[in-house]
This record gives sequence, C-alpha cells and structure tokens, in this order.
Amino acid sequence: MSPASLVVPQRAPMRRLNSVDATTENVRIGGPTVVVPPKHLMAPSDAHEVAAAFEIARHELESFRSATSSPSSPPLETLITDKFAFAFDIDGVLIRGGKVIPEAIEAMKQLNGENRYGIKIPYIFVTNGGGKTEQERCIQLSQQLRMEVSPGQFICGHTPMREMAETFKTVLVVGGEGEKCREVAEGYGFKDVVTPGDIIKDNQDTTPFRKLTSEEHKNSRLRNFAEVEIEAIFVFADSRDWASDQQIILDLLMSKNGRLGTRSETFEDGPPVFFSHNDVVWSASHDLTRIGMGALRVSLEAMFKAVTGKDLKTTAFGKPQMGTFQFATRLLQQWRNDTHGINSPPDTVYFVGDTPESDIRGTNEFDNEAENNWYSILVRTGVFQEGTVPRFVPRATVDTVLQAVEHGIEREYRNALKKRAISANTTPAIEE
Repeated sequence: MSPASLVVPQRAPMRRLNSVDATTENVRIGGPTVVVPPKHLMAPSDAHEVAAAFEIARHELESFRSATSSPSSPPLETLITDKFAFAFDIDGVLIRGGKVIPEAIEAMKQLNGENRYGIKIPYIFVTNGGGKTEQERCIQLSQQLRMEVSPGQFICGHTPMREMAETFKTVLVVGGEGEKCREVAEGYGFKDVVTPGDIIKDNQDTTPFRKLTSEEHKNSRLRNFAEVEIEAIFVFADSRDWASDQQIILDLLMSKNGRLGTRSETFEDGPPVFFSHNDVVWSASHDLTRIGMGALRVSLEAMFKAVTGKDLKTTAFGKPQMGTFQFATRLLQQWRNDTHGINSPPDTVYFVGDTPESDIRGTNEFDNEAENNWYSILVRTGVFQEGTVPRFVPRATVDTVLQAVEHGIEREYRNALKKRAISANTTPAIEE
C-alpha cells in the first residue's frame, strides 16, 4: 500500500490542550481542539494528523457545511490512507471498568503508523455510552490511551439527539450523574431542560421513597410544574434511580400534554420518549454483564402496559439504529472530502465491537443498505461470551482489539494484491 495524497485544510487554527488540565468547557469553546497527553505537548504525535482532520470535519458538519464542497488547500504527501477506516466501540473493546484493555494501546499505535506497511489509518469512536459530552469523553480517553484525541472523533448514543433541539423546547432529561445530562442537553441547544430533581424539588411527594440530597436540592431548579408542559422525554444515560425516574416518566406519559398532575382520559396525550441507546446489557468491571438502558426501556414499556392496558411506543438512538451509522458515514465522508478531495466515505469501514445485539447487528444491517462496505469484527473482551453462538454473526471474531486491527490491515493488503494481480491479468478474481 502506497502513501496517499492528503489535502490539509487551512482553516481555523487547531488548539492543542493538555489532557491533564483540559476541562469540558475550554474544549467546547474556542474552535477546533485536540486533547494532548503532556508528553506530546512540545510536538504533535503520530495521532495528531487523524485527530485534527476529524475535528475539522466534525465542525463543518455541525455548521451545516456541505460535504460536497471542495477542499481549497494544495495536496501534501502523507501516509494516511483514505481507502479504509476503523470505527470502535469503547466499553468492552478499548476500556473495561474504567481501565484500558492492554492491547488497546498497541492497536492505536498500529493505526497511527506503527505497522509493517508504515501507513496511518483513520479511526473514530462510536459508543452507546452517554451522560457525558463528547468533549468530556475525549479528555477521558486521551488520558486512558495516552494519545492525542479530538472531540470530532466521537459519536455518542445521544449525539444525534442534538438535531432535535429545534423541535422541542421544554424537555425532561433522565439519567447520568448529577447535572451532567442537563449540561449535555443544553450544550446541544435545548432551550429549557428539566431533570427529575427539579420535579421532586417542586413536589417531594412525587417519589415517596426518594429524597433529594443536599447537593441535589441545591442544583435542582425550583419552578411550578403545574404551569409547565414538557414536550419530550430524553433518556441520555443510565438511570441511577429506576423507581423514581420511571414514576416521573409514567406520570408524564399518562398526563394531558405533558403537564404534571393531570391525567389523560385516553393515555395517548403524553410526550414522546427517546432513549440514547437500546443495550440491555453492557460490559463493566464486574465479571458478568450488567443491565443497561435497554432494560429500562423494556421495563418502562411493560409498566405502561400494566397500568394503562395500552402499548407504549418509544424511540431509541445509538447502535444498532441506522441513524448512528448514517451520522458516522457523513463524518467519514466529510473527512475524506476535506483531506483527499473525494466526495464519498472510505470504501470499507471496519467496525470493532463487543456486543452482537448492537455492534454486530447494526454494522451488518447498515452494510446491507450502505453504498460502501461495513465489515463487523467481534472481540472477546466484553459482552460476548466464548462458547455461545451470537445471534448476529460477525464477519470475523478475534480475541482483542489489536487482533481486530491487524485483521483489517492484512485483509486490505491481500485485497490490494488481488486487485493489482487482476489488473495485470495474472490471476482470476477471488471473492473473500
């Protein structure tokens, strides 16, 4: 594989912030930013070029710049390929229980050029994990992987929800730690964000068995909810109190037009409910998988049916929903257009995940409709348990993320040799 010609966009200056000192706020404001481990502050590392290019592409997507616009900078030689890319789940693939999976460090080095072909490979992170801004995720992963990362490389389960900020004004945001989900929603542009704490502060009898802590009471915003109509409910992250959160959501679902304290005669007047993902289980530090947001969704739908006798229709984002993969494709296409002047995503995207029901299912189903190829790789370091047969079958199964990266690189090399041989009429085509 030969070096690719890269067009480096000459746009707003790229800031480089120390991962130790960086905060969500100073990453969010001030233009394109790469978060950098202290050891790389003096000079860009091998990871800088990819991180910076995706940060620019993401800023352009979010400012509604067309992916069909032409790059304006002269081409420079680089070793970054535009033919294929990697997309990684985080929990169970790179990180488990807050700790780095050892092979993840070496896998990133291979992507950043330390492989036997000397090429660099573009990559993004696509996670169902929520409750934190893309900026906070970036800082955390930069510290864990000890490399340069940009917010532009992150797609969280709730990232596509930012596109709904113009549709709904007053919304209830559920889940996560403290006020973080409110901060995420406000950062996405939602104008009036309510939390369960706000509702309990207004009427402590709303949840008979939960009382706000002094910290929660201080942070919750006092208002008269008898005069507020909540237009939509967003579950941004895993609930920390299922009983209280479900009680409040049910009250709203059975209300008249999202007004607490009222009851609809038909139970069809409540606000819509959106979940940032649908993972029933996920891989944490415990030896066994733990229940996640998808379990809350199932529980809520069953409870609504038990109380009202009617079915509840909710909407989930994240993997395996197509919207997440479509957003990833737009980001990859913008990156490729910016850097190589080609208005299409990379020919092949290798998606590495640990959950057959979301990562593998989503990748396989999107591959059926995408114009490019999406190739699913399942790792054994997370949800998937050896000895079981996954319901959704990956194209490849490997032990670690390092093996996944090596598999993708070697597959591309073999395919390149085949194409060269076919072009030279020395061997027949072989389908893999």
